[in-house]
Amino acid sequence: MFKKIVALTPIFGAFAFPIAIPIIMVRQGIETGIIAALFLSSLWFIAMLRTSEMPH
Repeated sequence: MFKKIVALTPIFGAFAFPIAIPIIMVRQGIETGIIAALFLSSLWFIAMLRTSEMPH
């Protein structure tokens, strides 16, 4: 189960980020879109670090 999460984390972020940010910018404004981009990219980066696997 954990290996699926590790594999899906970069894929999810790569697809969700470019879709979510333009939608937020159109509906809420550019300022909110920039804040959302910073927040979402930070969360994605933290998730990538938490689920990364180091070689033994």
